[in-house]
Amino acid sequence: MNPRILRAVCPTALVVAALVAAPGAVSAQMVGGVELMELTIAEAHEAMLAGALTSRQLVDAYLARIDAYDRNGPTINAIIMTNPRARARADSLDWVLRHTGELTGPLHGIPFIVKDNFDTHDMPTTGGSASLEGSLPADDAYQVRRIREAGAIVLAKSNLAEFAFTALETVGSMLPGWTFNPYALNRVTAGSSGGTAAAVAANMGLVGLGSDTGNSIRGPSSHNALVGIRSTQGLTSRDGVMPLYAHRDIAGPMTRTVEDAVRVFDVIAGSDPADPVTVEADARRAERYLDFLTTDLEGVRIGVVGQIAYKQSADVEILMRFAESFRDLERLGATVVRDFEIPGLDSLRSGTGCSRFRYDIENYLADVPNPPVRTLQEIAESGRVYRTVLPTVERFLEFEGTPDTNEQCIRGREREALLRSAVVEAMTAYDVDALIYPSWSNPPRLVGDMTTPAGDNSQWPSPPTGFPAMTVPMGWVRDGTLPAGLQIFAQAWNEPMLIRIAYAYEQATHHRKPPPSTPPLGG
Repeated sequence: MNPRILRAVCPTALVVAALVAAPGAVSAQMVGGVELMELTIAEAHEAMLAGALTSRQLVDAYLARIDAYDRNGPTINAIIMTNPRARARADSLDWVLRHTGELTGPLHGIPFIVKDNFDTHDMPTTGGSASLEGSLPADDAYQVRRIREAGAIVLAKSNLAEFAFTALETVGSMLPGWTFNPYALNRVTAGSSGGTAAAVAANMGLVGLGSDTGNSIRGPSSHNALVGIRSTQGLTSRDGVMPLYAHRDIAGPMTRTVEDAVRVFDVIAGSDPADPVTVEADARRAERYLDFLTTDLEGVRIGVVGQIAYKQSADVEILMRFAESFRDLERLGATVVRDFEIPGLDSLRSGTGCSRFRYDIENYLADVPNPPVRTLQEIAESGRVYRTVLPTVERFLEFEGTPDTNEQCIRGREREALLRSAVVEAMTAYDVDALIYPSWSNPPRLVGDMTTPAGDNSQWPSPPTGFPAMTVPMGWVRDGTLPAGLQIFAQAWNEPMLIRIAYAYEQATHHRKPPPSTPPLGG
């Protein structure tokens, strides 16, 4: 039995001995018969089936940590609201387990932190903007419905950069003030899914959901020592996720381990009649992504994208961690191709945009019953948008037509096709299965610093190609205090390769560690 799940079935002395023997264990927060800190889905389910843990105990423990560390103490400021029905949901799941002896699904009793741009039928969805305070959607987003059907508990809605506009910081009008990085409380979480990232990193929930238009799953995951998956465009549904640029929007898991990310991904990947982009998903998805959790990379060829990694402003320590990853991957059997290059990448990056937020948000609001605003103009005039966000809202008002008729969008699609072809041709020429580069070339910035190099590498090449990418902890900089992330990229529908590489690398390095600002609670 897992030594972290002992209290209910073993003598106290044995529990203490097991915890002391656990690598890196310095203190514990026991809940029922389980160690809460860094708890995984599999460990939670083992404990529930052994009678050592209930869903209600788990919910109560995470709510206590939110109260202690998000509302008080370090005041991480990651949570917009907790779910008043979470305890009742947990009680109902516990009743089923007691009477049947079986879990209700692969996410039974697992408390989720959900970014507040996912529709939830029982809580408002604001996109981090006070202009949408109280806006209650008609039903759940597809991914929220899927996790609930699998037994999950939506524990809380998390903060985001208002309307998911920026990759650089997590701040908006719905929750005053920044969301702070739990690894250094004067640093940012990146954006825009920074609330989910900070909460999951600080063990305020077991796993989370975020969204990613250019960076926002992978960047905050990198800045908070987490794993994040951006799928192939069309493998996961966007239905019920407040849009930024719908043609690039993706939603997906943010977790402390690769295995947990894959367990969530297995539930949410697939076709959704409400999102036509997913028409091929059921035919393209793997039957079970958990089958790719292997530690052997023999025969895998991985290209190093130096054009992304070795920018002049890159932090030296980040590049050191990146170089160390080559040796780690090679020890696992992979061939690391250091001279990989995408011809003309710099020029191919230009002109791929389509600033369609006005079109997309107004279509989204048209399906919300009685929203406080219905148009972007009303949002701009509401007086309820954060001061640094308002200029971007006003700039988006300039968008004319539709994505099919707007000249910028038409040119953008043409440029995206050229970039996609160039990436495929380069990967074919070098015979590589995947590419790697630092998720961010610089560590998390100080809060309020908008002038030093940011280092975001996630905008290219994944979003404009529609290809999948995944970030995994790559180690630490600044005397082991600030996280760095390794990004892995593959061609369309090849999530199995991403998962295989990420899991093998994670298991070989074990870079993840919890933040010092939110230690175990006593009692």
